Amino acid sequence: MSSHLLSDFTLSFLPLFVAIDVIGILPVFLGYTQELNPQEKKTLITHATWTALAISLVFLFAGKIIFSILGIDENDFRIAGGLILLITAIHDMSASSQQPRKPSTFVGVVPIGIPLIMGPAALTTILISVDSYGLPITVCTLLANLLIVWILFQKSTWITKIVGEAGARAFGKVMALFLAAIAIMMIRVGVTGTIQQFVK
Repeated sequence: MSSHLLSDFTLSFLPLFVAIDVIGILPVFLGYTQELNPQEKKTLITHATWTALAISLVFLFAGKIIFSILGIDENDFRIAGGLILLITAIHDMSASSQQPRKPSTFVGVVPIGIPLIMGPAALTTILISVDSYGLPITVCTLLANLLIVWILFQKSTWITKIVGEAGARAFGKVMALFLAAIAIMMIRVGVTGTIQQFVK
């Protein structure tokens, strides 16, 4: 019985881990937090993690109902999330390097909490996991993944110390470009999925 639960946990955990892609979003997080002091960064991490948890729990229990009521689907959600990220990335790239933007800790809610940590792919994975492995296993794997995100974000400071202040600012600009690329990918996948629905 225990081996069966472990197998289900692993099979539920891995797709969500890949969907969240904490390694991929960590550089973006560093770009956002380069101008924050340790306490502000800690607050931002708290906001981001709790936002991701709250959104995921809502989708866990009512995702399909919400989509049905609003008349939207995963592709619509991808396009909307991509547009938010694209606007954010353009703003970051156009900001003066001489007057770096010091973000509010509420960027932990948007775009870090959602759609970076808990984006359309992760939310969809949660819904599939509930159908495949049940609610208890899905909740456990969700909490485990968010714990990993929280730990890696908390330990991200040493990376900034290694690259230095100037390096961190340059790094932030480069990551804004990658953020724009991620946004375009989300929009592209959403548009492609929508077109395929009409073709069928």
